[in-house]
Amino acid sequence: MKQVYLDNAATTPVDPRVKAAILPYLEDLYGNPSSVHSAGQNVRAAVEEARSKVAALINARSDETYFTSGGTESDNWALKGTAWAKADKGNHIITSAIEHHAVIESCQYLSKHGFDITLIPVDKFGLVDPDDVKNAITPKTILISVMHANNEIGTIQPVEAIGKIARERGVLFHVDAVQTAGHLPIKVNDFNIDLLSISSHKLYGPKGAGAMYIRKGVRIESLLSGGSQERGKRPGTENVPGIIGFGAAAEIAQTEMSAEAERLTILRDRLIRELLARIPDSHLNGHPTLRLPNNINISFDYVEGESLLLNLDFEGICASTGSACSSSSLEPSHVLLACGKIAEEAHGSLRFSLGKSTEVEDIDTVVEALPRIVNKLRAMSPLTPRAAH
Repeated sequence: MKQVYLDNAATTPVDPRVKAAILPYLEDLYGNPSSVHSAGQNVRAAVEEARSKVAALINARSDETYFTSGGTESDNWALKGTAWAKADKGNHIITSAIEHHAVIESCQYLSKHGFDITLIPVDKFGLVDPDDVKNAITPKTILISVMHANNEIGTIQPVEAIGKIARERGVLFHVDAVQTAGHLPIKVNDFNIDLLSISSHKLYGPKGAGAMYIRKGVRIESLLSGGSQERGKRPGTENVPGIIGFGAAAEIAQTEMSAEAERLTILRDRLIRELLARIPDSHLNGHPTLRLPNNINISFDYVEGESLLLNLDFEGICASTGSACSSSSLEPSHVLLACGKIAEEAHGSLRFSLGKSTEVEDIDTVVEALPRIVNKLRAMSPLTPRAAH
């Protein structure tokens, strides 16, 4: 049975070209980049080349780009590092109700340590209104954190408008771009972004590597204590294979992003159109057009998303019910609840996220299988109205 992998928002396979770039650094080029001898300095040069490739992907400078272990560390660093650095200026942070758990839980942590958090609501499409952000700013506001696009429903946020407001009011602006870096164009200067989080394994690079953009002049405390790596801001021996792979993936993404986004948008719209037409009482979640090229999130009345996932898996189709980081949780999606869905609707949602390997045949496989699975589960569900059987 062929596997149809439609969970690329959770993670992507490593591109073969990325794998080829990594291998030498698992074998012969094993020097520590902090060592002064040639074996170390040759690796240092490769790390800096990778840094320049990652920086170029977001139109940043190399000396504003710091390697981390991934998006979660970068988000934690942005929130906590800014809070600690700016505590003498204020204690108010603004974020949205649909942020990734790495941002939401960092805010919850800070709220226990004297910081006030404002959660900006979203509309039914998951969109933040920039005016709501503007009206929430107080003299004590030190940071605004709004993601570029939501990891569950794919809605793209008006970060350029929010960044303009933040810059005019003298408030730092953090953007979680884990789902968009390598998939959508990012220009940190044009968007007035001060801090930005990205992750390698969302753009066909290896897991365990990420980066944080910190605009030159922005003061931020370190999360870790130790050595002088990453210009003294992020201590610890660098994950050289991960960084090299991250750089290769960023370079490939920059070249192929536009064409791939166009291709995936066509497949995305085909899957949305066919599923909504073939399955009654199904509803698209997220914005119909302002969404990631590869994201489809649909709720199906009267059925549980977990049951849908298991049945799809039996047929070789990999999808998810939302964020991979909370897949073991029995709680309904905080994102869908914030969009106005009731718990039953949130529990009946599926996320399909397309990728480089996705072809028309994969879309057609889902379109053939899912209506049959939904009908079977609805026939067994006590929630299904008699007329819908």
